[in-house]
Amino acid sequence: MAEKIVPHELNTDPDRLLFAYWVPNVSGGLVISKIPQRTNWDLASNIRYALAAEQAGFEYALTQIRFMASYGASHQHESVSFSQAILSGTSKLKLIAALLPGLWSPTVAAKQIASIDHYSNGRIAVNVVSGWFKGEFTAVGEWWLEHGERYRRSNEFIRCLRGIWTADEETGFTFSGDFYRFRDYRLSPKPVQTPHPEIFQGGNSEDARNNGAEVSDWYFMNGNDLDGFRDQIADVKARAAKVGREKDVKFAVNGFFIVRETEEEAWSVLHAIQKGADEEAVNAFRDAVQQAGASTSNKTGMWANSKFEDLVQYNDGFKTKLIGTKEQVAERIVLLKSLGINLVLTAFLNYDEEIEQFGKTVLPLVRDLEKQGRGKDAAYEIEQTGDVYKKREA
Repeated sequence: MAEKIVPHELNTDPDRLLFAYWVPNVSGGLVISKIPQRTNWDLASNIRYALAAEQAGFEYALTQIRFMASYGASHQHESVSFSQAILSGTSKLKLIAALLPGLWSPTVAAKQIASIDHYSNGRIAVNVVSGWFKGEFTAVGEWWLEHGERYRRSNEFIRCLRGIWTADEETGFTFSGDFYRFRDYRLSPKPVQTPHPEIFQGGNSEDARNNGAEVSDWYFMNGNDLDGFRDQIADVKARAAKVGREKDVKFAVNGFFIVRETEEEAWSVLHAIQKGADEEAVNAFRDAVQQAGASTSNKTGMWANSKFEDLVQYNDGFKTKLIGTKEQVAERIVLLKSLGINLVLTAFLNYDEEIEQFGKTVLPLVRDLEKQGRGKDAAYEIEQTGDVYKKREA
């Protein structure tokens, strides 16, 4: 019998890379493909996945935000309530609940999350999603704002969350913006976490990078190549330095894991996923996200450079190239760390077994490499394994 891995033994180094996984709270799995997926979206399955993730050494899980059927996701559970349900069935995992400004008010969100923070003893965070799906807004009679305005609303939304959670209890929170207004609002009880639950936010555009620099605790990045990651990290850090937050912003990246016994087997799984792509759904998704980002000032919004085969995974996870043997994937993960990435967000084809397998095979190798001092010298790590980001482009 294989030696049992105890998560707290893997996660003791304060400088360790953190791991999160996408919660499949919508149907259809994490790829827009007709390939069979041993991944379920019901609560019982997700409690099982969460418990396996805790045992495997994952420290975060991210719930998805969908309000209506789209692009292979015919059924969806709401993110905040689903996060609370998973928290009630676990003891260590921190849930990152997605919030969508425009459909949520910061008043309701701040109250919900503060309460859940108490129920879970400080295990809730939020991911503020500015929105790319126009149909969700128009279907429920909400205004569809163009890209820059959506991100400006998210900026105010995050400022309000932070302000409500941290305002002096005597004076309350006062704010006057273009989207939200508060006057002496007092929240009680405050969240358990201090100064407040962590705030994640993603994107690639100028607007998204400004929000990451100015108001977020974490900046989420889609899958990308090395130059893309380095550009975003350096740019957001420079923007954060201008507002005195250069030490306050951390970086997370999306990656889809395909780990098999041989490199050839792993890449053959990727090719099967892409060959089985639901062409109608992928093309509709591409049309929606390109429309959503069309008004970006520099045309570098999320998915701006994504090809059809990239979009089979919602957040460009294939581009991160976490595909191969356990040793190859572990090497690439410490390369990501050396670039300044603090958290890797994972997704799998078959959640029923691959979360547990990741904890038994890849994560211990990453921790061993970290103990050897790996993941600190970007030039060295790129020399060791960086060629994969060039060789597989075709």
